[in-house]
Amino acid sequence: MSFQNPVFIPGPTNMPESLRKACDMPTIDHRSPVFGEILRPARDGIRKVLKGGKAEIFIFPSTGTGGWETALTNTLSAGDKVLAARNGMFSHRWIDMCQRHGLDVQVVKTPWGQGLPADRYAEILAADKGHEIKVVLATHNETATGVRSDIAAVRKALDAADHPALLFVDGVSSIASMDFRFDEWGVDIAVTGSQKGFMLPAGLAIVGFSEKAMAAVETAQLPRTFFDIRDMAKGYANNAYPYTPPVGLLNGLNEATKMLLDEGLENVFARHRRIADGVRAAVNAWGLPICAASPDLYSDTITAIRTPDGFDATKIITHAATRYGVAFGVGLGEVAGKVFRIGHLGSLTDVMTLSGIATAEMVMADLGLDIELGSGVAAAQDSYRNSGQSFQVAAE
Repeated sequence: MSFQNPVFIPGPTNMPESLRKACDMPTIDHRSPVFGEILRPARDGIRKVLKGGKAEIFIFPSTGTGGWETALTNTLSAGDKVLAARNGMFSHRWIDMCQRHGLDVQVVKTPWGQGLPADRYAEILAADKGHEIKVVLATHNETATGVRSDIAAVRKALDAADHPALLFVDGVSSIASMDFRFDEWGVDIAVTGSQKGFMLPAGLAIVGFSEKAMAAVETAQLPRTFFDIRDMAKGYANNAYPYTPPVGLLNGLNEATKMLLDEGLENVFARHRRIADGVRAAVNAWGLPICAASPDLYSDTITAIRTPDGFDATKIITHAATRYGVAFGVGLGEVAGKVFRIGHLGSLTDVMTLSGIATAEMVMADLGLDIELGSGVAAAQDSYRNSGQSFQVAAE
């Protein structure tokens, strides 16, 4: 793999040089007032990115998986009932974590490539007259299939049933790249990580709690120590952590939120949509199907592309890495060997994306697929030229 080439995996994403430098800082005393000047604005910036004016923000040395565990262990007790749909690898993993913690998960099996079945959620919630369901899990953007689900529709299902269950949302591959509305959608806990839309190395689990979720913390009985938000909140009150924090990553996060807000969140979302449209135009020109079942489900951060029956899509990943030094995303779970994924999120531009599309064409042609060199590149070029949008990413 070449360090000179951008990566086209769904995360970790490409790092702007200014953020890499922000993480590379001298050692400071993390119990000094200097650390507070990093921590406070980082948490405030996250709150703005989430569009959660009253959300309590917690940042743990971990990844999105640790964020899932933070959500569960701080609000639930063994035997509590959880409602979740399994429509991809990451919803599957969150369900698995629930089961390992002794939670009773009602799983709605959903074809991979489809979004969350809000209509089925509505039926189940309406039938739960005793309000046994304590939490509804929702994966906003299923990274394995490139499917974006309608979180507002899930909230509508909860409200229509007048159901008090908490709404937990995995926004790991959507937050800071696609529009996320913590307050408007009535999200109770949102989970993300540092390594995708925030353009940093993996290492931070970022979690937002609503007032309702905070209230549930006091009655929850699942064991928690490292991920106990009560300890974290006590530390934050003194501009500190209950243990040694990853100061460099937090400094990078502070700078990342400034970069996103300077660009303007709506501009960030528009940039991701524009880049994604170009990738989808290229896939259409190749004559290959997208894994997401319909255009309303298309993700603006990841496109999973189905290869012809009998062709092992993993060969595309291997050949791209060994022959051209470029990384694409491998298929996972039920779509392993059936799709390859182009990640188009974080620090990415139209021009960078064109290089990935051109590489994918060369790889598929090398492997004998019926791909006309230049077809996808030309389609993406037309998309970018006619988008009516100019390059607006914030300066590094």
